[in-house]
Amino acid sequence: MTEFDAELDASGLRCPLPILRTKKALAALESGQVLRVTTTDPGAPHDLAVFARQTGHALLLQQTEGDTTVHWLRRR
Repeated sequence: MTEFDAELDASGLRCPLPILRTKKALAALESGQVLRVTTTDPGAPHDLAVFARQTGHALLLQQTEGDTTVHWLRRR
């Protein structure tokens, strides 16, 4: 997955900041647009999956390489 409408670099941030910044970035998008989020917090994959499920946004993909995970979320 490579197409996205906005990007957020949350590298180096610890919980809850990646979630809070993701929430704010998604709020700035229109319904159906995709946000690409880069994180280094080891808990972020789980946290963002729960966040998406609770808020109704679609978690399209999560890819981890080393200490970095990239997440694609579609705004509901």
